[in-house]
Amino acid sequence: MYETNYHRAGTLDEAASLFSKSDDPKFLSGGQTLIATMKQRLAAPSDLIDLGHVPEMHGICEDGDAIAIGATTTHSEVAASELVRSKIPGLAKLANGIGDPAVRHMGTIGGSVANNDPAADYPSALVALGATVSTNKRSLPAEDFFTGMFDTALEEDEIIVSVTFPVVEKSAYAKYPNPASRYAMAGVFVAKHKDGSVKVAVTGAGQDGVFRVAAMESALSSNWSADAVADISVSADDMMADIHGSAAYRANLVTVMAKRALEAAG
Repeated sequence: MYETNYHRAGTLDEAASLFSKSDDPKFLSGGQTLIATMKQRLAAPSDLIDLGHVPEMHGICEDGDAIAIGATTTHSEVAASELVRSKIPGLAKLANGIGDPAVRHMGTIGGSVANNDPAADYPSALVALGATVSTNKRSLPAEDFFTGMFDTALEEDEIIVSVTFPVVEKSAYAKYPNPASRYAMAGVFVAKHKDGSVKVAVTGAGQDGVFRVAAMESALSSNWSADAVADISVSADDMMADIHGSAAYRANLVTVMAKRALEAAG
C-alpha cells in the first residue's frame, strides 16, 4: 500500500471541505473494495476521508410509506433490522447473503451502491424496489443512478447520504453465488408494488451491470407465480462470460433465480 493521509470527517460539510482541499482524495465508507485495491497498489489516493462517523449518514427509519437507510449502515444492520425484515423481507435476505460475516459487519450499503460492482447484490434491490438515492447535492431514482459497469451518475465530490426504499406488497431475492467470493453469478430481485406493477431486476449476469427483464414483468403482472416466468429466457448476447460460467449459463441462471425468488416471495 502506498502512503496516504487519513481523515475522519464528523459532518458532511467537513467531508466535502476535506475532499476539495486534497490532491487526489477518495471517500471511505466500508472499505471492502477500496482498501483491498489499495493493498494491491492498484489505487493510491493522496487522502482517505472516512465517512463512518457522520451521524446523518447512519441508521434505518420509516419515512412515510418507505424505509430510509443511511449510507454508512452496514449489511449486517440491514439484515438484522426488524423494520426491514417486516416491511421489505427481500431486502433483508439480500443483505444477509452478502459476502461473509466479516464483510457484512464492515461493508456498507452506500459503499456498495457507489462502487456499482456488476456482481454486487444491492443494485438489483434498488432498481426492482424503485429506490431513491439521496446525496449531499440531489436525489436520483435508482435507474438514473446506475449508468454502467462500475459507473454511476455520482459526481467526483458527491456523497451518498441515504437510500430510500418504498414499501412494496411482496419482495424476494435469489442468487447463485460464486462459491469463493459469494458475489452473484446471477441474482434476481422481484418486487410486486402496491399499485400492482411488477419489477424484476438482475445483477451479476449482465455486461453493463444491473438490468430489468420486461418480459418477466409483463407476465407477472397478470400471474404472480414462478410458472409465469418458467419459459421466459434472456438473451445470452449481453451476458458476462468468464472462467466461472459462460454467457449461456448465466442467461439460464437468470430464469432459475427468478423462479426461486418468486417461490420465496409467495
